[in-house]
Amino acid sequence: MMLKNWNPPEKPQPEEAKARLKSAKEKLSQLQMQLKEHKLPVLVLIEGWGAAGKGSAIGQVIKNIDPRFFKVFSIAPPTEEEQRRPFLYRYFEKIPEAGKFTFLDSGWMDETTREALNRQLEGAAYSNRIESIKHFERGLTDNGYLVLKFFFHITKKEQEKRIQTLLDSKDTAWRVSKNDLWQNKNYEVCEKVFDRYLTDTNSPNAPWYIIDSGSKRAAELQVLEAMCTGIETALHNGSLSVPLLQNVFPLIKMPKLKTVPLDKAIPEDRYRKELKRLQKKLSMLHNRLYRKRVPVIIVYEGWDAAGKGGNIKRLTGALDPRGYEVHPIASPEPHEKARHYLWRFWTRLPKDGHIAIFDRSWYGRVMVERLEGFCSENDWQRAFYEMNEFERELSNWGAVILKFWVQIDKDTQLDRFTQRQNTPDKQWKITDEDWRNREKWDQYEEAVDEMLQKTSTAYAPWHILESVDKKYARIKALKIVIEALEKALK
Repeated sequence: MMLKNWNPPEKPQPEEAKARLKSAKEKLSQLQMQLKEHKLPVLVLIEGWGAAGKGSAIGQVIKNIDPRFFKVFSIAPPTEEEQRRPFLYRYFEKIPEAGKFTFLDSGWMDETTREALNRQLEGAAYSNRIESIKHFERGLTDNGYLVLKFFFHITKKEQEKRIQTLLDSKDTAWRVSKNDLWQNKNYEVCEKVFDRYLTDTNSPNAPWYIIDSGSKRAAELQVLEAMCTGIETALHNGSLSVPLLQNVFPLIKMPKLKTVPLDKAIPEDRYRKELKRLQKKLSMLHNRLYRKRVPVIIVYEGWDAAGKGGNIKRLTGALDPRGYEVHPIASPEPHEKARHYLWRFWTRLPKDGHIAIFDRSWYGRVMVERLEGFCSENDWQRAFYEMNEFERELSNWGAVILKFWVQIDKDTQLDRFTQRQNTPDKQWKITDEDWRNREKWDQYEEAVDEMLQKTSTAYAPWHILESVDKKYARIKALKIVIEALEKALK
């Protein structure tokens, strides 16, 4: 147990402490420029007891950093709006850009231990939360982030003394919360829960540093020296390859694209009748989704000119526009490229009861980014596991996840490209990049086959839409969505 077995560091003599503090401040000032140059993002999580000096320590540390290169967030209990998102949403949203710092004054530990102390999080639910947090932290460090976690520790007597000092002044009494008072009264119970959490989430990639915060100046020195050591180590290690984890998710066997028959079709009169019937049914289900607060995430991937846009249009034609959003995913913007590749998808997740439709998605990591060399081989190979893990997190949250691959053959694509190029109203749909991608058809097909095999899970399956006849593909997609939603609503 970390807190039980923890021995506070020996306190240096005043002169030594002063010299070390000065040295650490100078070193951090120098390191921030190297950090910017090497595009190293640093996430600093400050947790600990109420009145342990977390905010004061952050205030002292950031004095040594250019204000353009950091952000500080004080994390309060989740709002009603935040409670409608996945647990990790508000933390993933705040991760820093490459070359910058983010400081969190409390975070996922505080939220988790509060729920545990209030008996809102017990047994399997607690274990699942711990796994989610460990995956989140490992996902960051595997993708080049430095995650520094500090727990500010004080004795019950010291906490009581500080709380009383704050309460004695009208100007500082507001800083004492009901939770601080409850903590001190129930110190031993809190210590046990904190100890369990620290032990459960201590890992080589994101270890905990327990800070003796009996003295604020000593606490500042411990944080500064640990930060400098962590940054120096991260800069020295550079872009080392990360070991690939075994794909342990429940997979559904998928056919190779070449074996999928594309002769499926539907007559025009039947299509019109089915479209009307299915859209009416989906509209009714959308109302129930909102009432029961079930989130839905639908992913569309497929060949250029395969008919994704028309398929999405028929799907959304049945939905209340207030309850869905379509996200057309293009090349990442600079601020998106400077963060974890999943960041721009985490920040587009729906609230519960709403539907998010992605026209292209995070699977670009193992297709275009893989084939065009926009990420390393280690990056895209690792992504299969990371994306399965991401979708499992969403499934555990309660989301219905559906993934469509819109399939056509090479000849059909050529016909549609030619038609677009020769039709003035459709020329905007065809680009030089589309023609270039077509030249790599075989390479893309191989990549897609691997993607389908490795990421079609029981909780987030892939569905192939045969789209030589676009009308057939639209009806098939509607039926699959309706079936999945009916199942979820039961």
